[in-house]
Amino acid sequence: MIKTKNDYLHYLASDKRALGIESENIIKKIIAPNYIWEFQKRLRKVEYYKNCKSNNLIGEVLHNYHKIKLRKQALKLGVSIPENVFGPGLSIVHYGTIVINSNAKVGANCRIHACTNIGASGGKPEAPQIGDNVYIGPGAKIYGNITLGNNIAISANAVVNKSFEEDGILLAGNPAEKIKTIDIKRIIKHI
Repeated sequence: MIKTKNDYLHYLASDKRALGIESENIIKKIIAPNYIWEFQKRLRKVEYYKNCKSNNLIGEVLHNYHKIKLRKQALKLGVSIPENVFGPGLSIVHYGTIVINSNAKVGANCRIHACTNIGASGGKPEAPQIGDNVYIGPGAKIYGNITLGNNIAISANAVVNKSFEEDGILLAGNPAEKIKTIDIKRIIKHI
């Protein structure tokens, strides 16, 4: 979670690296903007103002301003990602229907695709707690009071509703089960 200005800058740099953005050209930004990068920058700014600056009037005003702008961007992209869920190195691969519960926690270097849900189950408030270096394929559903380890890949359309605390595995199926051990660095290239 972002607690200082240095944390904020670290999260931005990690997200930028995860998305494969080398530099920001102003002309390219005007002609062909990267809407996902713009969304992620705004998400991190909202987190920064909420966690670090909301104890004064100006910080609270800026937090609310950026939160309204973030909501507009989220509607445009079709994503619902609350503040303070993802660690640094978030990579939203494609925009469109990503729904995340505000009680979920996801570690560093998460690569997430479209049509993904991470949420609670049966009206309970508990949501998944997911480790670092996790790849979440298109259409994956992860829900309930579960824990997932580090260096895990979740295949397309998998339904994960139980804990897998073993590191370095591939999950697939409905309900998901361990398929094999994997090297996550072959899937998430920037780590």
